Amino acid sequence: MSVRLPPHAQARLIERGATEAELIATVESGTTFPAQLSRTRFRRNFSFNAEWQRKVYAMKKVEAIAAKEDEDWMMSAVIVNFF
Repeated sequence: MSVRLPPHAQARLIERGATEAELIATVESGTTFPAQLSRTRFRRNFSFNAEWQRKVYAMKKVEAIAAKEDEDWMMSAVIVNFF
């Protein structure tokens, strides 16, 4: 199984403060939920303890929405929340 990121999703991942390694960890070991259009939503919290946009946050939640294509996951959205 691999995670595929189209260029648009990869750019958004960086803009929103997540790494590709965090995204892969979210897909591999995060909680899964059904999403619209036969997609799957993945969610995982990470310890952060750092600054993001001039504020310090203890945790980061990464959510990804993906469609299964053969044995791969094609990402369509990445959402990052800091708290």
